[in-house]
Amino acid sequence: MVAARVVSSVVQRQVKYVTPVAPTAADGLVAEVYRQATDEMRLVVPPLLLHSPAPLTLAAYWMLMREPLMTGGAVDRLAKEAVASAVSVANICPYCVDMHSTGMYDLSTEHDAEAIVADRVADIVDPRVRTLAGWARVAHQPAAFPAFDLTLTAAERAELVGVVVAFHYLSRMVNVFLSSFLLPPQLGSRAKRRMKRGVSRLLHASLREEHPAGRSLSLLPAADLPPEAGWAVGNPAVAEAVARANAAFTAAGERSVAPRVRALVAAHLDTWQGGDTGLSREWCERAIADLPEPDRSAGRLALLAAFASYQVDEETVAEFRAWHEGDAVMVETVAWASFATALVVGRRHLR
Repeated sequence: MVAARVVSSVVQRQVKYVTPVAPTAADGLVAEVYRQATDEMRLVVPPLLLHSPAPLTLAAYWMLMREPLMTGGAVDRLAKEAVASAVSVANICPYCVDMHSTGMYDLSTEHDAEAIVADRVADIVDPRVRTLAGWARVAHQPAAFPAFDLTLTAAERAELVGVVVAFHYLSRMVNVFLSSFLLPPQLGSRAKRRMKRGVSRLLHASLREEHPAGRSLSLLPAADLPPEAGWAVGNPAVAEAVARANAAFTAAGERSVAPRVRALVAAHLDTWQGGDTGLSREWCERAIADLPEPDRSAGRLALLAAFASYQVDEETVAEFRAWHEGDAVMVETVAWASFATALVVGRRHLR
Protein backbone atom coordinates (compact mmCIF):
# COMPACT_ATOMS: atom_id res chain seq x y z
CA MET A 1 0.00 0.00 0.00
CA VAL A 2 2.79 2.44 0.91
CA ALA A 3 4.70 1.54 -2.26
CA ALA A 4 1.59 2.16 -4.35
CA ARG A 5 1.15 5.60 -2.79
CA VAL A 6 4.79 6.47 -3.45
CA VAL A 7 4.53 5.42 -7.10
CA SER A 8 1.29 7.38 -7.49
CA SER A 9 2.92 10.50 -6.04
CA VAL A 10 5.92 10.25 -8.38
CA VAL A 11 3.63 9.72 -11.37
CA GLN A 12 1.54 12.80 -10.54
CA ARG A 13 4.66 14.98 -10.34
CA GLN A 14 5.39 14.22 -14.01
CA VAL A 15 2.41 16.37 -15.07
CA LYS A 16 3.19 20.00 -15.97
CA TYR A 17 1.06 23.16 -16.17
CA VAL A 18 -2.16 21.65 -14.79
CA THR A 19 -3.15 20.04 -11.50
CA PRO A 20 -4.30 16.47 -12.07
CA VAL A 21 -7.09 14.82 -10.16
CA ALA A 22 -5.47 12.38 -7.74
CA PRO A 23 -6.82 8.82 -7.91
CA THR A 24 -7.85 9.06 -4.26
CA ALA A 25 -9.89 12.21 -4.96
CA ALA A 26 -11.54 11.16 -8.23
CA ASP A 27 -15.28 10.78 -8.60
CA GLY A 28 -17.84 10.47 -11.39
CA LEU A 29 -16.48 10.02 -14.91
CA VAL A 30 -12.86 10.54 -13.86
CA ALA A 31 -13.14 7.81 -11.24
CA GLU A 32 -14.64 5.37 -13.77
CA VAL A 33 -11.84 5.99 -16.29
CA TYR A 34 -9.25 5.57 -13.54
CA ARG A 35 -10.95 2.34 -12.45
CA GLN A 36 -10.81 0.87 -15.95
CA ALA A 37 -7.19 1.93 -16.39
CA THR A 38 -6.14 0.46 -13.05
CA ASP A 39 -7.84 -2.84 -13.89
CA GLU A 40 -5.98 -3.10 -17.19
CA MET A 41 -2.72 -1.17 -16.69
CA ARG A 42 -2.22 -1.66 -12.92
CA LEU A 43 -1.75 2.11 -12.52
CA VAL A 44 -3.31 5.46 -13.38
CA VAL A 45 -0.57 6.50 -15.79
CA PRO A 46 0.50 10.12 -16.41
CA PRO A 47 -1.27 10.47 -19.81
CA LEU A 48 -4.54 9.82 -17.99
CA LEU A 49 -3.70 12.24 -15.19
CA LEU A 50 -2.90 15.10 -17.55
CA HIS A 51 -6.38 14.84 -19.08
CA SER A 52 -8.19 14.66 -15.74
CA PRO A 53 -9.05 18.39 -15.36
CA ALA A 54 -11.37 17.89 -18.37
CA PRO A 55 -13.37 14.69 -17.66
CA LEU A 56 -15.06 14.32 -21.06
CA THR A 57 -11.73 14.78 -22.82
CA LEU A 58 -10.18 12.21 -20.46
CA ALA A 59 -12.85 9.68 -21.44
CA ALA A 60 -12.36 10.47 -25.13
CA TYR A 61 -8.61 9.93 -24.87
CA TRP A 62 -9.01 6.66 -22.97
CA MET A 63 -11.35 5.08 -25.53
CA LEU A 64 -9.35 6.45 -28.48
CA MET A 65 -6.22 4.73 -27.15
CA ARG A 66 -7.70 1.65 -25.48
CA GLU A 67 -9.90 0.22 -28.19
CA PRO A 68 -7.31 -0.06 -31.00
CA LEU A 69 -4.23 -0.72 -28.84
CA MET A 70 -5.19 -2.81 -25.83
CA THR A 71 -7.91 -5.18 -27.03
CA GLY A 72 -7.57 -8.44 -28.92
CA GLY A 73 -8.37 -8.39 -32.60
CA ALA A 74 -6.88 -8.86 -36.03
CA VAL A 75 -3.45 -7.46 -35.10
CA ASP A 76 -1.19 -8.60 -32.27
CA ARG A 77 0.14 -6.31 -29.53
CA LEU A 78 3.73 -6.39 -30.80
CA ALA A 79 2.69 -4.84 -34.13
CA LYS A 80 0.68 -2.19 -32.31
CA GLU A 81 3.51 -1.29 -29.92
CA ALA A 82 5.92 -1.02 -32.85
CA VAL A 83 3.51 1.36 -34.60
CA ALA A 84 3.04 3.38 -31.39
CA SER A 85 6.82 3.64 -30.93
CA ALA A 86 7.43 4.73 -34.52
CA VAL A 87 4.72 7.41 -34.41
CA SER A 88 6.24 8.67 -31.15
CA VAL A 89 9.63 8.96 -32.85
CA ALA A 90 8.03 10.88 -35.72
CA ASN A 91 6.51 13.36 -33.28
CA ILE A 92 9.71 13.80 -31.24
CA CYS A 93 8.07 12.51 -28.06
CA PRO A 94 10.84 10.91 -25.97
CA TYR A 95 8.39 10.02 -23.18
CA CYS A 96 6.17 7.93 -25.48
CA VAL A 97 9.20 6.44 -27.23
CA ASP A 98 10.56 5.24 -23.88
CA MET A 99 7.21 3.81 -22.81
CA HIS A 100 6.33 1.85 -25.92
CA SER A 101 9.81 0.71 -26.86
CA THR A 102 10.04 -0.69 -23.33
CA GLY A 103 6.92 -2.72 -24.07
CA MET A 104 8.68 -4.10 -27.13
CA TYR A 105 11.49 -5.44 -24.96
CA ASP A 106 9.01 -7.99 -23.64
CA LEU A 107 7.07 -8.60 -26.85
CA SER A 108 9.97 -8.67 -29.30
CA THR A 109 13.69 -8.09 -28.90
CA GLU A 110 15.82 -5.39 -27.36
CA HIS A 111 17.58 -4.95 -30.70
CA ASP A 112 14.43 -4.22 -32.67
CA ALA A 113 13.03 -1.94 -29.97
CA GLU A 114 16.20 0.14 -29.89
CA ALA A 115 16.35 0.31 -33.68
CA ILE A 116 13.03 2.17 -33.58
CA VAL A 117 14.26 4.39 -30.75
CA ALA A 118 17.32 5.34 -32.81
CA ASP A 119 15.13 5.99 -35.87
CA ARG A 120 16.92 3.23 -37.78
CA VAL A 121 13.93 1.28 -39.04
CA ALA A 122 16.05 -0.47 -41.69
CA ASP A 123 18.00 -2.19 -38.88
CA ILE A 124 14.94 -4.00 -37.51
CA VAL A 125 15.42 -7.76 -37.94
CA ASP A 126 11.78 -8.88 -37.89
CA PRO A 127 10.52 -8.12 -41.44
CA ARG A 128 6.90 -7.61 -40.40
CA VAL A 129 7.84 -5.23 -37.59
CA ARG A 130 10.25 -3.44 -39.93
CA THR A 131 7.50 -2.85 -42.50
CA LEU A 132 4.91 -1.68 -39.98
CA ALA A 133 7.32 0.57 -38.09
CA GLY A 134 8.56 2.08 -41.36
CA TRP A 135 4.98 2.76 -42.48
CA ALA A 136 3.99 4.24 -39.11
CA ARG A 137 7.06 6.46 -39.03
CA VAL A 138 5.82 8.31 -42.14
CA ALA A 139 2.07 7.70 -41.81
CA HIS A 140 1.50 11.48 -41.64
CA GLN A 141 3.42 12.19 -44.88
CA PRO A 142 1.43 11.33 -48.03
CA ALA A 143 4.48 11.68 -50.26
CA ALA A 144 6.11 8.74 -48.49
CA PHE A 145 3.23 6.28 -48.94
CA PRO A 146 4.34 4.83 -52.31
CA ALA A 147 7.37 3.30 -50.59
CA PHE A 148 5.08 0.93 -48.67
CA ASP A 149 3.04 -1.74 -50.37
CA LEU A 150 1.05 -2.39 -47.21
CA THR A 151 -1.92 -4.65 -47.86
CA LEU A 152 -4.33 -4.67 -44.92
CA THR A 153 -7.72 -6.20 -44.31
CA ALA A 154 -10.46 -3.86 -43.14
CA ALA A 155 -10.06 -5.13 -39.58
CA GLU A 156 -6.28 -4.70 -39.63
CA ARG A 157 -6.62 -1.20 -41.05
CA ALA A 158 -9.06 -0.18 -38.32
CA GLU A 159 -6.69 -1.30 -35.58
CA LEU A 160 -3.38 -0.11 -37.04
CA VAL A 161 -4.63 3.25 -38.30
CA GLY A 162 -6.43 3.51 -34.97
CA VAL A 163 -3.09 3.22 -33.16
CA VAL A 164 -1.52 5.75 -35.55
CA VAL A 165 -4.32 8.24 -34.88
CA ALA A 166 -4.28 7.64 -31.11
CA PHE A 167 -0.54 8.28 -30.91
CA HIS A 168 -0.53 11.29 -33.20
CA TYR A 169 -2.98 12.64 -30.66
CA LEU A 170 -1.28 11.39 -27.51
CA SER A 171 2.30 12.31 -28.36
CA ARG A 172 1.21 15.92 -28.83
CA MET A 173 -0.54 15.97 -25.46
CA VAL A 174 2.42 14.34 -23.75
CA ASN A 175 4.89 16.78 -25.29
CA VAL A 176 2.90 19.66 -23.83
CA PHE A 177 1.91 18.34 -20.41
CA LEU A 178 4.46 15.74 -19.28
CA SER A 179 8.14 15.68 -18.47
CA SER A 180 10.24 15.07 -21.56
CA PHE A 181 11.48 11.64 -20.49
CA LEU A 182 9.87 8.63 -18.85
CA LEU A 183 13.28 7.27 -17.79
CA PRO A 184 15.95 9.45 -16.13
CA PRO A 185 17.75 11.26 -19.00
CA GLN A 186 21.07 11.18 -17.16
CA LEU A 187 21.24 7.39 -17.48
CA GLY A 188 23.81 6.06 -19.88
CA SER A 189 22.81 3.75 -22.70
CA ARG A 190 23.60 0.53 -20.81
CA ALA A 191 21.86 1.63 -17.63
CA LYS A 192 18.82 2.75 -19.58
CA ARG A 193 18.59 -0.62 -21.30
CA ARG A 194 18.88 -2.42 -17.97
CA MET A 195 16.04 -0.31 -16.59
CA LYS A 196 13.93 -1.02 -19.67
CA ARG A 197 14.49 -4.75 -19.21
CA GLY A 198 13.28 -4.52 -15.63
CA VAL A 199 10.24 -2.41 -16.47
CA SER A 200 9.34 -4.70 -19.37
CA ARG A 201 9.18 -7.64 -16.98
CA LEU A 202 6.75 -5.68 -14.81
CA LEU A 203 4.63 -4.93 -17.88
CA HIS A 204 4.56 -8.55 -19.05
CA ALA A 205 1.09 -9.43 -17.77
CA SER A 206 -0.66 -6.25 -18.97
CA LEU A 207 1.02 -6.41 -22.40
CA ARG A 208 -0.01 -10.00 -23.03
CA GLU A 209 -3.51 -9.86 -21.58
CA GLU A 210 -6.27 -9.46 -24.18
CA HIS A 211 -8.81 -7.03 -22.82
CA PRO A 212 -12.42 -7.23 -24.03
CA ALA A 213 -13.32 -4.86 -26.82
CA GLY A 214 -15.80 -2.10 -26.13
CA ARG A 215 -15.49 -1.72 -22.37
CA SER A 216 -14.75 2.00 -22.62
CA LEU A 217 -17.66 2.85 -24.91
CA SER A 218 -20.20 3.40 -22.15
CA LEU A 219 -18.17 6.37 -20.93
CA LEU A 220 -19.50 8.67 -23.67
CA PRO A 221 -22.77 8.78 -25.62
CA ALA A 222 -23.15 7.30 -29.09
CA ALA A 223 -22.22 9.51 -32.03
CA ASP A 224 -21.88 9.32 -35.81
CA LEU A 225 -18.53 8.30 -37.29
CA PRO A 226 -17.19 11.24 -39.32
CA PRO A 227 -16.45 10.43 -42.98
CA GLU A 228 -12.75 11.18 -42.54
CA ALA A 229 -12.58 8.31 -40.03
CA GLY A 230 -14.01 5.72 -42.42
CA TRP A 231 -10.81 3.71 -41.99
CA ALA A 232 -12.25 2.53 -38.64
CA VAL A 233 -15.29 0.66 -39.97
CA GLY A 234 -13.50 -2.72 -40.03
CA ASN A 235 -13.65 -2.96 -36.23
CA PRO A 236 -16.97 -1.97 -34.62
CA ALA A 237 -15.45 -1.12 -31.23
CA VAL A 238 -12.76 1.06 -32.77
CA ALA A 239 -15.33 2.79 -34.99
CA GLU A 240 -17.58 3.50 -32.00
CA ALA A 241 -14.64 4.76 -29.95
CA VAL A 242 -13.49 7.13 -32.69
CA ALA A 243 -17.03 8.40 -33.27
CA ARG A 244 -17.68 9.11 -29.59
CA ALA A 245 -14.23 10.57 -29.02
CA ASN A 246 -14.58 12.80 -32.09
CA ALA A 247 -17.85 14.20 -30.73
CA ALA A 248 -16.23 14.88 -27.36
CA PHE A 249 -13.17 16.61 -28.86
CA THR A 250 -15.38 18.67 -31.17
CA ALA A 251 -17.46 19.80 -28.20
CA ALA A 252 -14.28 20.62 -26.27
CA GLY A 253 -13.15 22.87 -29.11
CA GLU A 254 -16.50 24.62 -29.23
CA ARG A 255 -16.35 25.23 -25.46
CA SER A 256 -12.75 26.32 -25.13
CA VAL A 257 -11.34 27.47 -28.50
CA ALA A 258 -12.51 30.65 -30.22
CA PRO A 259 -13.99 30.16 -33.72
CA ARG A 260 -11.21 32.28 -35.27
CA VAL A 261 -8.56 30.05 -33.72
CA ARG A 262 -10.31 26.87 -34.85
CA ALA A 263 -10.57 28.28 -38.38
CA LEU A 264 -6.87 29.17 -38.38
CA VAL A 265 -5.78 25.68 -37.34
CA ALA A 266 -8.16 24.08 -39.86
CA ALA A 267 -6.77 26.25 -42.67
CA HIS A 268 -3.21 25.15 -41.85
CA LEU A 269 -4.26 21.51 -41.68
CA ASP A 270 -5.82 21.78 -45.15
CA THR A 271 -2.39 22.39 -46.68
CA TRP A 272 -0.21 20.41 -44.26
CA GLN A 273 1.72 17.57 -45.88
CA GLY A 274 3.35 16.28 -42.71
CA GLY A 275 6.50 18.34 -42.91
CA ASP A 276 8.43 19.53 -39.84
CA THR A 277 8.16 23.25 -39.09
CA GLY A 278 11.82 23.50 -38.10
CA LEU A 279 13.27 25.19 -35.03
CA SER A 280 11.97 28.69 -35.75
CA ARG A 281 8.50 29.68 -34.59
CA GLU A 282 8.29 32.61 -36.99
CA TRP A 283 5.70 30.75 -39.08
CA CYS A 284 3.44 30.60 -36.04
CA GLU A 285 3.88 34.24 -35.11
CA ARG A 286 3.02 35.28 -38.67
CA ALA A 287 -0.08 33.08 -38.63
CA ILE A 288 -1.50 34.60 -35.43
CA ALA A 289 -0.52 38.21 -36.15
CA ASP A 290 -3.99 39.24 -37.34
CA LEU A 291 -5.90 37.62 -34.48
CA PRO A 292 -7.39 39.85 -31.76
CA GLU A 293 -5.10 39.97 -28.75
CA PRO A 294 -7.20 37.63 -26.53
CA ASP A 295 -7.09 34.98 -29.26
CA ARG A 296 -3.41 35.32 -30.11
CA SER A 297 -2.11 33.27 -27.19
CA ALA A 298 -4.69 30.54 -27.85
CA GLY A 299 -3.79 30.53 -31.53
CA ARG A 300 -0.12 30.14 -30.68
CA LEU A 301 -0.79 27.24 -28.28
CA ALA A 302 -3.17 25.48 -30.69
CA LEU A 303 -0.90 25.83 -33.72
CA LEU A 304 2.16 24.62 -31.82
CA ALA A 305 0.19 21.69 -30.38
CA ALA A 306 -0.89 20.72 -33.89
CA PHE A 307 2.39 21.16 -35.75
CA ALA A 308 5.30 21.44 -33.28
CA SER A 309 4.11 20.28 -29.87
CA TYR A 310 7.66 19.82 -28.58
CA GLN A 311 8.07 23.62 -28.84
CA VAL A 312 5.36 24.47 -26.31
CA ASP A 313 7.19 25.98 -23.34
CA GLU A 314 6.56 27.87 -20.12
CA GLU A 315 6.33 31.20 -21.96
CA THR A 316 3.68 29.82 -24.33
CA VAL A 317 1.68 28.56 -21.38
CA ALA A 318 2.07 31.78 -19.36
CA GLU A 319 0.82 33.86 -22.29
CA PHE A 320 -2.18 31.55 -22.67
CA ARG A 321 -2.92 31.69 -18.93
CA ALA A 322 -2.90 35.48 -19.00
CA TRP A 323 -6.10 35.38 -21.07
CA HIS A 324 -7.64 31.99 -20.30
CA GLU A 325 -8.37 30.77 -16.80
CA GLY A 326 -8.66 27.21 -15.60
CA ASP A 327 -6.95 23.91 -16.28
CA ALA A 328 -9.91 22.51 -18.22
CA VAL A 329 -9.69 25.25 -20.87
CA MET A 330 -6.00 24.59 -21.44
CA VAL A 331 -6.42 20.81 -21.64
CA GLU A 332 -9.35 21.16 -24.04
CA THR A 333 -7.52 23.65 -26.27
CA VAL A 334 -4.51 21.38 -26.71
CA ALA A 335 -6.69 18.27 -27.01
CA TRP A 336 -8.86 19.80 -29.71
CA ALA A 337 -5.85 20.86 -31.80
CA SER A 338 -4.07 17.53 -31.27
CA PHE A 339 -7.08 15.48 -32.28
CA ALA A 340 -7.83 17.67 -35.31
CA THR A 341 -4.32 16.89 -36.53
CA ALA A 342 -4.59 13.18 -35.75
CA LEU A 343 -7.89 12.99 -37.63
CA VAL A 344 -6.22 14.47 -40.72
CA VAL A 345 -3.49 11.82 -40.47
CA GLY A 346 -6.12 9.10 -40.30
CA ARG A 347 -7.99 10.48 -43.28
CA ARG A 348 -4.91 9.87 -45.41
CA HIS A 349 -5.41 6.13 -44.87
CA LEU A 350 -8.96 5.80 -46.16
CA ARG A 351 -9.58 2.96 -48.62
